[in-house]
Amino acid sequence: MRAYRCHAFGDYRDLTIEDLPSPKPGVGEVHLRIKTAGVGFVEMLMVQGKYQLKPELPFTPGGECTGEVISVGEGVSEFKPGDIVMGGGNLGIGVGIYSDEVVVPVSNCRLLPKPFSLDEGAAFMSAYKTAHVALTARGNLQTGETLLVHGAAGGVGLAAVEVGKVLGARVIATGGSDEKLAVVKQMGADHVINYNTGPFKDEVKALTGGRGADVIYDPVGGDVFDQSVRCIAPFGRLLIIGFTSGRIPTVPVNMPLIKQFSVVGVRAGEYGRAFPEGGRRSTEELMKWANAGRLHPHIHAKFPFDKLPEAFDEIASRKVVGRIVLEVNP
Repeated sequence: MRAYRCHAFGDYRDLTIEDLPSPKPGVGEVHLRIKTAGVGFVEMLMVQGKYQLKPELPFTPGGECTGEVISVGEGVSEFKPGDIVMGGGNLGIGVGIYSDEVVVPVSNCRLLPKPFSLDEGAAFMSAYKTAHVALTARGNLQTGETLLVHGAAGGVGLAAVEVGKVLGARVIATGGSDEKLAVVKQMGADHVINYNTGPFKDEVKALTGGRGADVIYDPVGGDVFDQSVRCIAPFGRLLIIGFTSGRIPTVPVNMPLIKQFSVVGVRAGEYGRAFPEGGRRSTEELMKWANAGRLHPHIHAKFPFDKLPEAFDEIASRKVVGRIVLEVNP
């Protein structure tokens, strides 16, 4: 089978496509022929060696996919050959997906939701699990509260917009261009703010009658974080998702003291590993919403298997709205 291989952390253009033996499922495992695979910022960082998880070299990158079951190992009764499933992502696997075939634990697989295309299945679990864990388990978002989503045009940002609306929040979304924000608005945001046209903190205060946002979802960091601490409501929750801006910010602790807001770290994968029952509940609720047609991953573009570096180029250019998928065996 074909597989991308990373032999040294650094430039993703140095990835090579190699021939490897097809894997065989062991006890409790499922063997998948990959149809489509999700391509995101985390996968790019992992190849560059900039992510907190550094796999042993060499490795095959890629964290989530839609695939067809080829075979199952001993003890697996949940799936059968021919089933179309979502595998990987925050269900527990972070590497191995950019290949023709993969073996994953049965616990890492879910049947593709009926309303989903193959592309949507490959773009779902990682981003939406991050959003769900952040807004429910870590942010305790309540119906009627105001949610401020930064980087809302990105994969985890758009997921947070949709999950926030399902949870009954009023959603204010920020982004870097009017064109991107038009898509965010279509995905359900109540208000959108282009943070390149002026300080968003003033607009957030105006939209909330001076109170500020109850929950702020921040995958950007940097200057965006700095402004967020000035437009958060008393007793608000500022959720730290990541630092796509490149700068890890700090906050003077007198600010959360005076306004009584919380700064909360979010790592959805670690949450599931530390609290397996909570992780399972999160996944089950997402699957229920997906099968009911309440969540709709937005696909920005599709790239053929041999164009993975070009897909990463598109992510690096910050042009992506939603997610990119790699067509492996469509």
